[in-house]
Amino acid sequence: MSRPHPSSADSSDASPVSKTRRKRDMEALQDLGARLVELDATRLASLDLPERLIDAVALARRTTRHEARRRQMQYIGRLMRGIDPAPLQAALARWAEGPAQERAQFAALERWRTRLLDDDAGVAEFIAAYPQTDRALLVRLVAEAREERRRGGPPHHQRALFRALKTAVHSHA
Repeated sequence: MSRPHPSSADSSDASPVSKTRRKRDMEALQDLGARLVELDATRLASLDLPERLIDAVALARRTTRHEARRRQMQYIGRLMRGIDPAPLQAALARWAEGPAQERAQFAALERWRTRLLDDDAGVAEFIAAYPQTDRALLVRLVAEAREERRRGGPPHHQRALFRALKTAVHSHA
């Protein structure tokens, strides 16, 4: 592999890239390649990767010996130099963002459920926020869940309340 002479580098570059910077960039590509190895087959297939890279990722998945896997990951990093990493990074970020949003929505629904069970004004606040909600159903579910909690029984009605809240919130969106 030949390296371009510093004088033949792109003239728009103000200064040559340092060896440390090149090494950091190569390690970042290798880390991105490692994230590709961890993806499931469906997501990997949706990324429009070169065939050589897909084959290298498949081989890395099958490789169990430490040193062989390390060399394979370096090879993947080398192959990654030939592709634009921005679309891959964007796709990985988008996929990582999905579970975080789901957790936030789940936490918000749990806060609503707690508010409804602890405060009588919670029903009116929920109806104000989500007016399409069936008020009679909500009041009945809250009363059943409160009684269940008072008795110390299994949380069947609390789960039913959670599902009703989830339905109301998603139908509002």
